[in-house]
Amino acid sequence: MELLQLQYFLTVARLEHVTEAARSLHVTQSSLSKTIQRLEEDLGVPLFDRIGRKLRLNEFGSRFLSRAERALFELEQGRREIGDLSGPERGTLKLAVTAASMLPQILKEFRKKRPHIQFHVQMLTTQELSRLLHRGEVDFGLASPPVRGDDIECQIVFIDPILVAVPKGHRLAGRSSVSLTELRDEWFVGVKRGYGTRDLVDPICQTVGFVPNYVYEGDEPARLTALVEAEIGIAFVPSTARNAREQIYYLEVEHHQLRREIALLWHRSRYISRAALEFREVVTDYFKTLSEQSP
Repeated sequence: MELLQLQYFLTVARLEHVTEAARSLHVTQSSLSKTIQRLEEDLGVPLFDRIGRKLRLNEFGSRFLSRAERALFELEQGRREIGDLSGPERGTLKLAVTAASMLPQILKEFRKKRPHIQFHVQMLTTQELSRLLHRGEVDFGLASPPVRGDDIECQIVFIDPILVAVPKGHRLAGRSSVSLTELRDEWFVGVKRGYGTRDLVDPICQTVGFVPNYVYEGDEPARLTALVEAEIGIAFVPSTARNAREQIYYLEVEHHQLRREIALLWHRSRYISRAALEFREVVTDYFKTLSEQSP
């Protein structure tokens, strides 16, 4: 059994499509198929049910997948540990986030300590981030809501109030707070379902008798304030994403604990490099300062 066979198997098992797997691995379909076939011959059983170019894990494949993931995970942790010992001043931190508004300042602070460390950052839905965390494919996740699991360490770093952003000239502009029932007939701009703020806010609005009417749904939370300023709609915006624009007013929500938990997350068995440990300290210190500054 070869390491290459396991790597190819994992890719095919996750994508369940020969063409897509071959494209992801940058190999020909015939080479990929032959490698998987040799693995099945080594094991003495088929691992997939085949329907054209679509593949679906059978019972043998499902059992073998967890073992293969664990084996490659441990080898990757060994590679990371050796790399950390041989070159601690360099390397790449892999981050996955659902809450990205505060990330630039965090990275700026970390860069002062480790100027040669590179970053690979993915903006994901909660479900996508959870999948990468459970596989141990990222150093840290910064997410709201937190991701739970026996293999996941979860550190709540900040309790973040959700505000209502309205444009200058809006009927609510100038007020300090608003009740949810007053927003019943408003047009909203927001993120798609699957992102933390949206999944938190919608059910709470339903408890007071309405579903927000979204005229825009996107996957870039940072764009919402520009859309509010353009008077496309109003938005639910975490306090950490508040933009100090003169054209936007931010109102607190009355009578509801509308707030999100921001968590720093990591896989318990993933090797944590010295740079990653320092990054965790920077994140913790950043949110501690933010909490102290909050009213």
